[in-house]
Amino acid sequence: MPRKNTASAYPLSAARALALHTQGLDAPPSRAAPDADAIYDMVERVGWVQLDTLQMVRRSQYIALWSRLGSYHTADFDRLIFGDGSIEGDNERRLFEYWMHAACIIPLNLYRYTLPTMRRHAMRSGRHRQWLEDADNLRVLDEVREHVRENGLARSADFKRGDGRRGTWWDWKPAKIALEHLYNTGELTIANRVNFQRVYGLTDSVLPDWVDTTPPTEDEASLTLLERSARALGICDPAQIPDYFHMKRTPAKPLVRRMLDDGTLLRVNAEMLDGSVAEQVVHRDNLPLLERAADGDITPTHTTFLSPFDSLFWAKGRDMRLWGFRQILEAYKPERLREWGYFCLPILRNGELVGRFDPKLERRAGTLRLKRLYLEPGVQPDEELIADIAAALRGFMAFHDATEPVIEHSQPRALRRKIIAAM
Repeated sequence: MPRKNTASAYPLSAARALALHTQGLDAPPSRAAPDADAIYDMVERVGWVQLDTLQMVRRSQYIALWSRLGSYHTADFDRLIFGDGSIEGDNERRLFEYWMHAACIIPLNLYRYTLPTMRRHAMRSGRHRQWLEDADNLRVLDEVREHVRENGLARSADFKRGDGRRGTWWDWKPAKIALEHLYNTGELTIANRVNFQRVYGLTDSVLPDWVDTTPPTEDEASLTLLERSARALGICDPAQIPDYFHMKRTPAKPLVRRMLDDGTLLRVNAEMLDGSVAEQVVHRDNLPLLERAADGDITPTHTTFLSPFDSLFWAKGRDMRLWGFRQILEAYKPERLREWGYFCLPILRNGELVGRFDPKLERRAGTLRLKRLYLEPGVQPDEELIADIAAALRGFMAFHDATEPVIEHSQPRALRRKIIAAM
């Protein structure tokens, strides 16, 4: 049973350990290279993995899995999503791309729970509702749909003329919006990516036959995704659960209350970083893990680097309450307003968020350049910390096929020299 009073609140160390354990971030990866099954299992464990286009190093979805699995073959991950990229032959896809926390890679066993989102887009309540009010745009939508039916697969580039003449596809932008709308409504699915550009196919052609497409009710879908989110978060404030799949907090509130009433979620007290005790919730299946963490049986021993889009940070505000670490992406800020850098990766070490760095992979030269490297206030660069960061950096470089590290600036200043020496 959960502890009942403030005096028996779970310690901060246990809350952190559980949050990291359910995210697959508490223990170093196995030395054996992970196969496709291990990659899939990790996506299942965290629920879904966010995509992003920024590419200072490998894209976010690849980094998120490296943080947990160590070096792996990204082609194995791609095959889980796209198979061989065709709509013919054996269909071995187990993951798919759709909206969840944001654009995400999601297990296909959750496909039916995305159908309510697709229905909302089909009812023209989505982002393209004004575009759909134009008769010319509806004509483009029909023509794009017919083009995909006739050709099987399509990219936005298929609708762009290169000879300067006006024609059916003289302006590619309406066709691109049409493809995106058909994707949002579920008529099309991402069948492949070529140079990260989406290749669309008819959903019936892309999905494996075993995928359940039975439409759930709105509540059934929301409850399923809330439960998955609670499992993956480990421990959090009740209001933070819907953050994990980008559901608004107000409509989620009665559903979270229902899960508390039926025992799916349990209330516990836990210490926060500031010394206060806060009421948190855990999924009932995670309570034994929390007890083990409180007893010291689950102790984080992993040093790794995290994507700024990592699912560890999706519960808004939890980074500050548990770690005193403010995770923020500054890529879209003007350079003069950035505090840390363009694409900073947090440094996780033994359950603590100890720093961050702003990397740039120079692919042709095989150089991994850290433009800035920071330790958090109060973190001391002792020999063990230096050795752990240096070891993680070696693994990160190997994952990127980089052979030379360059650290331009660090805080404290001596950190740069010490890490390079340790490597």
